[in-house]
Amino acid sequence: MGIPFTKLHGLGNDYLFIDAARHPVADPAALSRAMSHRHLGAGSDGIILVLPGDAHPFRMRIFNADGSEAETCGNGIRCFAKYVYERGMTRDTGFTIETLAGPNRVTLTVENGKVLSVRSNMGRPRFERAEIPMTGPAGEVREEPLTVDDGRVFRVTCANIGNPHAVVFVDDAKAVNLADVGPRIENHPAFPKRTNVEFVNVLDRDNMVMRIWERGSGITMASGSGSCGSALAAMITDRVNRRVNVHLVYGVLGIEWAGDGCVYQEGPATEAYSGEWPGDG
Repeated sequence: MGIPFTKLHGLGNDYLFIDAARHPVADPAALSRAMSHRHLGAGSDGIILVLPGDAHPFRMRIFNADGSEAETCGNGIRCFAKYVYERGMTRDTGFTIETLAGPNRVTLTVENGKVLSVRSNMGRPRFERAEIPMTGPAGEVREEPLTVDDGRVFRVTCANIGNPHAVVFVDDAKAVNLADVGPRIENHPAFPKRTNVEFVNVLDRDNMVMRIWERGSGITMASGSGSCGSALAAMITDRVNRRVNVHLVYGVLGIEWAGDGCVYQEGPATEAYSGEWPGDG
């Protein structure tokens, strides 16, 4: 018997969703590597398992394309909310999803039974070096020089919003050779748990452009947590306001660092297709 799955994406950041309560997955890391392959599998940035929560209705497990497990995923959260609502697994338009990074509260905008957009509370950001985590002396990491293995130096600003982010401000984020620079920073010895890497150019205090090399997945079209991490880096270096539009390849995410200290992201989620993966996982 195969494993039913549904592909959803948040602005091009795509995941394969499996109702793992009904279809248990024995080795999710291996399954993600197989299913995510762009040529030999279904093709995605990873798989997401839909599970019952302990203290809340739902729990989400995210496995990147390389099989590593991620703490959280902003685009995945929005897609998860759409998946469970539109399948009648909940009738609530506000609920909490458990992740390895902690509980994530989502609020859905629904029209005629379809989820148009999702706003999610990504929690309180952390900036202390040890909480990124990043090696070195205590304090925040703001435009700090980082020398990569080929001798080039990049100035990184770091934030943790459930997972680690190293942000580099550039003149044109679209012109960066992500495949060249991204893995050099992701796997730098300064980041003991590796890191997501974002390249940002600020348009004005309300708009910025971001491109990302995701830890464990490589180049992706968008990232919710990466948009949050990038926005936070721009905020703490006084480049943008506390509410900013992050322009990605296929659209825009709204990011707000609100007065309650939490970071919120809001944007669409789209269902692409459903299928069945051969084998039992």
